[in-house]
Formats: sequence, structure tokens, C-alpha cells
Amino acid sequence: MRILLVEDNHRLSDSLRLILQDDGYAVDTAYDGFEGEEAGMVSGYDVIILDILLPGKNGLEVCRELRNRRITTPILMLTARDALEDRVVGLDSGADDYLVKPFEMDELRARIRALLRRESSSKTGVLSVADLELDPASHTVQRGGQPIDLTAKEFSILEYLMRHANRLITREMAEEHLWNYDHVVASNVVDVYIRRLRRKIDDPSQVKLLETVRGAGYRIRIPEER
Repeated sequence: MRILLVEDNHRLSDSLRLILQDDGYAVDTAYDGFEGEEAGMVSGYDVIILDILLPGKNGLEVCRELRNRRITTPILMLTARDALEDRVVGLDSGADDYLVKPFEMDELRARIRALLRRESSSKTGVLSVADLELDPASHTVQRGGQPIDLTAKEFSILEYLMRHANRLITREMAEEHLWNYDHVVASNVVDVYIRRLRRKIDDPSQVKLLETVRGAGYRIRIPEER
């Protein structure tokens, strides 16, 4: 999944980016309000983490403008101010959640998962297709009750496919959501990861879930009930 992080503190931004990337997220960064607003409007992010006190244009103004432009991406506001009125203003500007600095990384992770869960039909957070289950909180995958060991990037690709089950995911869509702008992606990288996933997810099972749509892309197919 892809995150836009708008934070003017470069040290904090770099730290959060590296941690979230280790968690399997693709992370793009912006360091002022104008840059963050432009990025939020032109790219399809799954979550935007937006600091309030930004140079150029503050986070509240950025959030309002994104909502005025009908950008519905979930927004998590960061701020050093803990007053009730500040939280109310942040939420009224169109933010979906609010986190006060300093914060624990585990809380940020949980809030990101909660925002992603709002966009999913699964309110427990666990994604299921047939006997395949993926739990973003514990970062575990199992099929038929048997655990499957995935790398961070394999996990991210599978999560993206499962969140859009039955929907065609083109190679371009996968690249845009799963790699940040600074990463140079080889033309066949998505195909390579899909082959790895197929060996782990589908080869041991009679029911195949990963489907190749020739010349177009891939999808997780929900089997029809008989």
C-alpha cells in the first residue's frame, strides 16, 4: 500500500519513512504544504499522513483543499498540540484521524491499519478470499490453516490484490501503489513477484486464486460457490 508523508522535520520524516518501508509500505515524502498538496492531488495514495505545522501552507489548509477537490484519501493529521479545540479543528477540516506528537510507532501503525480498514469490507482487518487469510496487524498469511512465509514486498502485493479481490490490477497499478517514486522498477518486477506468490499461495492447493489476465494484469479471483 502507498503512503504520502507530509512532514517538514527531515529527521522525523526519514525515520518514519524507513520504518514504514520496512513494514512493506511504499512511502513518498513532501516537506511543505504546497508540495504535499500537489502530491496528494496527482497520485492515488491509500493514506496521507499530514503534519499541521508546515511551511508555506499549513496542514489544515492542505486538508481542506484536498477535500474541496474531492480527494477522498484517508488523512491522518500529526500535531504537537493536544488541546481539544485543535483536534476538533483538525477533524472538521476533513481529516479522518488525529495523532499527537510524540507518539509510539505501534500506535501510528494501528491508526494506518484502521484507516485502511475503513476502505475495506472487512471491519476486523483480516482479509479473506476462500481459505486464504491475511492479517495486516500480525503481518501473517495462512491458507487452509497453514502459515505461509512471505517477504515484506510479497505481503504488500498480496494485500493489495486481496483488498481489490475480483478486480483487475494492471502492472502499472501495482507499480504505482507498491513502489515509491524514487525507486526504479524493472519492467518485469511485478511478474516476478506474482510468480513467487503463486508458488507459495496456489501451487500447494487445488483451488487456484491468483489469476493472470493475459496482456492486462492480475487479480485474486473469488471462487464461485457450487
